Amino acid sequence: MLGQVDVVHGLYYLLMHGVFECFGAGTTALRLPSVLAMAVAAACVTVIGQRLAGVWAGLAGGLAFGLLPAVQFYLQEGRPYALITAGAGIATLLLVTVLEGRGRAVHWVAYGATLAACGLLNWLSLLILPAHLATLLRVRARRRTRTCWAVAATVAVAAVLPLILFSRRQAAQVSWIPPLTWHMLIGPAILLAIGGLGALLDRPHAGRLSVAAVGVPLLAVPQLGLIGVSLVRPLFLDRYVLFSMLGLALLIGTALGTAVRAAGPRFPRAAPWLVPLVVTVAVVALLPQSLAKRAPSSRVDDVLAVAADVRRLKQDGDAVVFIPAARRDTALVSPYHFAGLTDVALAEDPMASGTLKGEEAGPDRIRSAMLAHRRILLVTDVPAVARPVSAERDRTKTAVLKEHFRVVADVQVRGRRVTAYEQRL
Repeated sequence: MLGQVDVVHGLYYLLMHGVFECFGAGTTALRLPSVLAMAVAAACVTVIGQRLAGVWAGLAGGLAFGLLPAVQFYLQEGRPYALITAGAGIATLLLVTVLEGRGRAVHWVAYGATLAACGLLNWLSLLILPAHLATLLRVRARRRTRTCWAVAATVAVAAVLPLILFSRRQAAQVSWIPPLTWHMLIGPAILLAIGGLGALLDRPHAGRLSVAAVGVPLLAVPQLGLIGVSLVRPLFLDRYVLFSMLGLALLIGTALGTAVRAAGPRFPRAAPWLVPLVVTVAVVALLPQSLAKRAPSSRVDDVLAVAADVRRLKQDGDAVVFIPAARRDTALVSPYHFAGLTDVALAEDPMASGTLKGEEAGPDRIRSAMLAHRRILLVTDVPAVARPVSAERDRTKTAVLKEHFRVVADVQVRGRRVTAYEQRL
C-alpha cells in the first residue's frame, strides 16, 4: 500500500501495528499513543519553562499547552501529529540542556535521533530545524555548539531525505489542499500576536538563553516556513506545524509567571493563586469548545455516517457513483451498507487491480452504464469542502446526472453528501 499512498505515514502505521498487536485494534488503543504523547509534550513545556523562567512559568506553560484547542483536538486523533509534537518537545528540551552548558555527546545523539524520528513521521516537522537555528543565533551559541547542532541536523535530514524524495511520487495525495489565501493567514497572525505579547514580558539581556529566545522561533518559524512552502505548493494545514504550539505555550506561561512575580511583593498571599485562577477561568471558558471537539459532529469527513444514509436511501436495482473517485472509500470501509448497489464506474476492484481503491472505466463506458439504470446514488463532498471537478471521468458523471436525471433525495452529513437521482422519462 505504501508504494501507492501514504508513504509519509509509514512509520506511524508500523508503530500502530505494534500497538494493535499488543492491545487490540480498538478506539482506545488508537487514541492512547496521542494522549500519552501530548502528556510528554506538556511535561517538556513545563520543564523548559521552569528552567528558563521559574516554577510558575513552567507550571502555567504546561497547563496552557493542554488547554490549547489545537492540542485538545489532536490528542484524541489517531494520527502522528501528537507524536511529532512530543518529539519536538523532547528535541527542544535537549537543545536547552545543551545551551545551559550541561550537554554531552549523548544529548546530541538523542537530539539528532529524535528529529529523524519526527521527520520520518512527517517530514514537514523538519521545520523545527530553522526554529532551533534561530535560537542558536539569538543566544549567540558557541562555535562548538553550532557545529554539533549542524552535524546532528544534517544526520537527521539525511535520514529523512529518501522519504522526502519518494513521497514526491505521491504528491496527488495532497492535491486537495486549497491554495493559500489571506483568510487562511488570520489564525497564524492571531497566534503570533499572542506569542509576541508574551515575549514582551520576557526581556533578557542580549545573548542570554530565555523563554523568548526559545519560544518565539518555535512558534513563528514553522508557521512562516509552512506559509512560504505553500506559496510554491499548497500545503497549508495547521496540523503540519502543530508542534509550534509548544512555543505558544511557553510564551503564555512566561507571561503568567511574570505576572505572579510582579504581584508577589504587593500581594504575597494572592499571588500564588493567580495561575490556578487563570487556569480555572480558561477551563470554564473553553469547556463548550472542548466538548464540541470530542463530539461526532466535529468530524468533517465521516465516512461511517454517510454510509448509513446510503443504506437508508438505496433501493433494489440502484447504481452508485462517486465524485471524486476517492469517495469510494465510503464503500470500502462499509461494504455492508452498499450491498445490492452496482458501482457502475468501477472496472476493476482493489483486489483485481492491485490498487488501494480500484480502477474506473473510461468515460464512454461510464456514461452507458449510468444511462442503463433508473436510479443512481451519488456520494460526494458537501459544497463547503467540494473541489472543482477536474477528472474527465468525474466530468462525465456530473454531465450525465445533470442532463438525464433529477434529484429525488439529498442528505448531507459531516463533510459528505448522498444524493438520490431518478432518470427523467
